[in-house]
Amino acid sequence: MRQVLVASRNAKKLNELRRILDEAGVAGIEIVGLNDVPPYDEAPETGATFEENALAKARDGFAATGMACVADDSGIAVDALNGMPGVLSARWSGTHGNDEANNTLLLAQLGDVPDERRGAQFVSACALVGPGLEVVVRGEWPGAINRKPVGDGGFGYDPLFVPEGGDVTSAQLTPAEKDAASHRGRALRQLLPSLAALADN
Repeated sequence: MRQVLVASRNAKKLNELRRILDEAGVAGIEIVGLNDVPPYDEAPETGATFEENALAKARDGFAATGMACVADDSGIAVDALNGMPGVLSARWSGTHGNDEANNTLLLAQLGDVPDERRGAQFVSACALVGPGLEVVVRGEWPGAINRKPVGDGGFGYDPLFVPEGGDVTSAQLTPAEKDAASHRGRALRQLLPSLAALADN
């Protein structure tokens, strides 16, 4: 059994990768998170792109633990805000990880924007770094910003995001429905061949 570190303390992110591996029939990999390894210095997320941040986090995790490491950087890109909050999504309101404040600020910024111009994409860049291995992939999930938060599933901007072609927010989807469509799910599936190769070694 090969351990693979996911550079996150978010149990929902860890479980998402576990479900995707199970669904794809990839065995021989045990997913561990940052709470399962000794603490190490994590570089601040200063990259200009999701890809830069994901790769930096994966390199740090691999260097510190010797385990192949998966890291993601994700956020929401709103058309009417020229792609912002983007890499600043988690700290858009000024406080890192305050979902309610971030959602409130985003709604205020889009208050006068008509429905047809409320397009947005969830974006996830995922990096996998291991011995002689660096892979970076990107997944996008198009949709639009709702006028109020709805649903209590998910996290971040999920209560505001209505996926393209749907009429409910991503916070109203089941975990399986979200895995099948989400930006992170789309990115993680692109890593499956590399993860399967790790399991076989």
